[in-house]
Amino acid sequence: MKQVLLIDGSPIFKEFLSKKLTEESIKVEASNGERDAFIKLVSLLPDLVIIDLLNFSGDLMEFLSKKQSNPNAKSIPIILCGPKIDRSNLASLIKYGVIKYFTTPIKFDIFFETIGRVLKESFSFDTTPCVLDLHLNKSIVFIEVAEGLNREKISLLRFKIAELIDANNIANPKIIVMLTNLDLSFVDVTNLELLFDSILANKDLKRENIKILSMNPIVQELLEGHTDYKGLEVVSNLASVLTSLLDSAETADTSQLITDKILSADENIAEGSIEMRFSGDSGTTEIDEKEIGNVIKVAIIDDDAVVRQLIKNALFSVGASSSLFENGSDFLKSLATERYNLVILDIFMQGYSGFDILKFMQKNPNSPPVIVYSQAIQQNVVMQALSLGAKTFMLKPQKPEAIARKVIEILNGKS
Repeated sequence: MKQVLLIDGSPIFKEFLSKKLTEESIKVEASNGERDAFIKLVSLLPDLVIIDLLNFSGDLMEFLSKKQSNPNAKSIPIILCGPKIDRSNLASLIKYGVIKYFTTPIKFDIFFETIGRVLKESFSFDTTPCVLDLHLNKSIVFIEVAEGLNREKISLLRFKIAELIDANNIANPKIIVMLTNLDLSFVDVTNLELLFDSILANKDLKRENIKILSMNPIVQELLEGHTDYKGLEVVSNLASVLTSLLDSAETADTSQLITDKILSADENIAEGSIEMRFSGDSGTTEIDEKEIGNVIKVAIIDDDAVVRQLIKNALFSVGASSSLFENGSDFLKSLATERYNLVILDIFMQGYSGFDILKFMQKNPNSPPVIVYSQAIQQNVVMQALSLGAKTFMLKPQKPEAIARKVIEILNGKS
């Protein structure tokens, strides 16, 4: 069974991560503090380490250096989660095995897509279109569910509610759930149960303070016929809900009350650690690599489009974003504005050859390391490439895993 070590995760993040990964047959071990983390790291030798920098108690660089000096632990990949930082500072972390940096709040689907790729596991995800938004005003958490019922978002809801309540120290929280634009049938009952269970999982909530705003008879029938949901009330009028939960003396104007309490969220809400919106909510199911916290940036220069794409896919699993070039000229132009951690280069191409590029880069002491990936088998070609500064020479074709492994070896200073 694959194993993940979570270091200094907040209680909510720890519970959320453990629940999801356990469902996917991934074991999660948690640690607190730098010393405990290192002991568990070297004793368990997990397949992946995730560090929550917002709660990390210790010296990160000291921990990474100790990990790097341990021959058994140094190759274990690390994902960091934390506040926004200057991404140019991340390049120095590559040699310690850091392959991703996620800025909080983390997009749930992108985060687990990345974990799955690192662990070489395929995770299941509900892709049902769903708008699930929540915001806080005073002591009321407003939750809107529209378009559909997505089990991933609904499961995440319990953690977001707890996050809002804890971050704002709400003593007597209230919930208004607005189910809008939902075409429900009896096949949706299971998902509705998950929704109500996720809300009730928060023990700080009193059932009389939870109101479900819906006109759908299926919702009413489910709550009336289910003993687990005794005390939950379904209402059809928003104004009556607000007056039952709030002091209506705040304003005599119901429309103004709705505007103040629903359309206006408090500004002092903590950012939280997990994003309710998924990458697919933008209308595309393709993950934007700029969003997933890549630390490594690689330039792939090859006139074969298939080869370029195969290498790109291979490097994605080790946390690398790739810029693809079909010729040397375009690559050299990109050096004016882009910085790469590594270059993968073919030798024989139209226009600038791989030798020409190596000669150009040899003149710049800050040039990134180069892997030559070529079909050339002549000894003189190999020796010339190495003499011009290439770190290694790989003969085509290679398995994608071999290419990814060689990239990590070079970035970790092994080659």
